[in-house]
Amino acid sequence: MANEVGDLIVKWSGQEYCIVGLLESDTISDLKAAIYKQTNVLPERQKLLGLKVKGKLPDKEIQLSSLHLKPKTKLMMMGTREEELAKVAEPPEDIPEVVNDFDIEEDEIAIENREEFLAKIEKRIKDYEIKILNEPREGKKLLVLDIDYTLFDHRSVAETPNELMRPYLHEFLTTAYQYYDIVIWSATGMKWIETKMNGLGVSKHSDYKIAFYLDSDAMISVHTPKYGLIDVKPLGVVWGKFKQWSAANTIMFDDIRRNFIMNPQTGLRIKAFRKAHFNREKDTELLKLSKYLEDIATEDDFTKLNHKEWDR
Repeated sequence: MANEVGDLIVKWSGQEYCIVGLLESDTISDLKAAIYKQTNVLPERQKLLGLKVKGKLPDKEIQLSSLHLKPKTKLMMMGTREEELAKVAEPPEDIPEVVNDFDIEEDEIAIENREEFLAKIEKRIKDYEIKILNEPREGKKLLVLDIDYTLFDHRSVAETPNELMRPYLHEFLTTAYQYYDIVIWSATGMKWIETKMNGLGVSKHSDYKIAFYLDSDAMISVHTPKYGLIDVKPLGVVWGKFKQWSAANTIMFDDIRRNFIMNPQTGLRIKAFRKAHFNREKDTELLKLSKYLEDIATEDDFTKLNHKEWDR
């Protein structure tokens, strides 16, 4: 009699689903059928990241026993319910480009220099460990990049991550690398960052290198009078660990403005990349931002720039 695999955790759309009762003799198809029962994402719409057999994506008839999954193994899924795909095909409504963001103005919420938040940054500088992937180069400025909706459409469904990659990603990173050391900072866990960067071919590209990754553990929570408690990406964590970088030579791209509320002048809010299958042919944001990064690379002090008007 076949043994049970043990509970598996599937992370999708910001939630975790516990898949129970699967046997080692069950197949990938059986796993996807079990996921469908909980998420309503059809098996053919599911893309499971992190599952490999001998370095290759497993066939749907591969038995789970060959994957050597441990109990409580976490899998990340990309996929979209049929009803959501139908909505995507409808004519777009008049909605703002950035969803779930706040119209935060620097003079409205002055939190950048609040002592209690600076103390949190100091704690991150002391306690958060950064794994250097490629040593920072002398004299290079710093470019910090978000992943979801900045470089990658993480909600749409596709056969491969490349189908959800923002157009001109590799060309953009190749150009930026001439002038900037590049850091990836995502509000997710390190495992998912590594999985996405590997899937997109970013982690081992021959034309550019990533200095290091930062995950959600490097973020801090701040309280704003108007919006309550929010999690943000304070660049002071990086500047505290690497003295060659500061507000004068750092720029951060993120599709959510609140992520750089602690460093409002250093952040550039990029247009969110969503609905990859519909927008892949017309999205040129990274192409234009490559030119902007080149244009400002000779500036001695980025604090004199207004990134809100970068495209003008």
